[in-house]
Amino acid sequence: MTSNWFQSTNARIAGAFLMALLLQVVGTLLIPGYSAPFAIRALLVIASLLAVASIGQTLVVILGGIDLSIPFVIGFANVVAAQLYGQGWNFALVCFLVGILAIAIGALNGLISRGLNIHPLIVTLGIGMIVQGAVLLWTGGFPSGSAPEAVSSFVSIGGSVGPLPVPLLVPCLVVLTALIVLVLARTPYGRRLYAVGSNPEAAPLALIDPLRMWVVTYAASAFFAAVAGVLLLGFTGSAYGDVGQPYLFQTIAAVVVGGAALVGGRGSYLGTIAGVLVLTEINTLLIGLGFRPSTVQAALGLVILLLVSLYGRERHVRTMI
Repeated sequence: MTSNWFQSTNARIAGAFLMALLLQVVGTLLIPGYSAPFAIRALLVIASLLAVASIGQTLVVILGGIDLSIPFVIGFANVVAAQLYGQGWNFALVCFLVGILAIAIGALNGLISRGLNIHPLIVTLGIGMIVQGAVLLWTGGFPSGSAPEAVSSFVSIGGSVGPLPVPLLVPCLVVLTALIVLVLARTPYGRRLYAVGSNPEAAPLALIDPLRMWVVTYAASAFFAAVAGVLLLGFTGSAYGDVGQPYLFQTIAAVVVGGAALVGGRGSYLGTIAGVLVLTEINTLLIGLGFRPSTVQAALGLVILLLVSLYGRERHVRTMI
């Protein structure tokens, strides 16, 4: 039964990559310039930003949770980094402070969810709303500031790295993806993450502390959301508190399209990368065909519903081992 589970997961990942390739071919045939070098670079940059934001969602879904605070933490990091840098702070110090605050927010999510046994959907949404409200009070609803040139160049669609015709963000994401895949497959943290997600009741018998895993994992989720917020500051050029809102369900959709189970215990970041490419292709294709943003959003919602209804009916991995 275990081998069947792995085969099913690998088949979904391969299927998602194939779907992304087919969407690229369809776009090339239907839309002039769809596969032009600049268009490819733009697609890779947009996909990379979503991929960074989806790291934490991948981890918490494998754990058996969900994180709806990601878009709020993205907006928090975006605004705080811009405001403090605009006030003359050293940007390295700004990033350090934003990272520490994000980790604290995430740790609180995990502590309340597991420690008080409250569903993480409620906790993360509530914490996220509190964070958003605090940012609004601090800025008066009118955030200001910008990112340093180095951050803007890091994510610039027109940027390049030596012979590579892509900004530094793209190769850095490739390296980060390899590291995350390695961590999940080869480290004690990765094994414990899958163990807690597969059977949280049995995890303590294997000397695994579920509370600690929830705190650490949600802290990591918020940290990567903050990284995405800072990168988006460089991408857009100005602070915007709602910049993370499109990522509310896109991160979940990317994880699900990549073959993860929302009940926990199954998933991989490589699958999430495949899901990110599929979602980015769908967005780009529909916009290129002239569909309105509301129609594109409805189409993505339909994709999420279909996949969740399909995967959500499967048995939990602990019943298959």
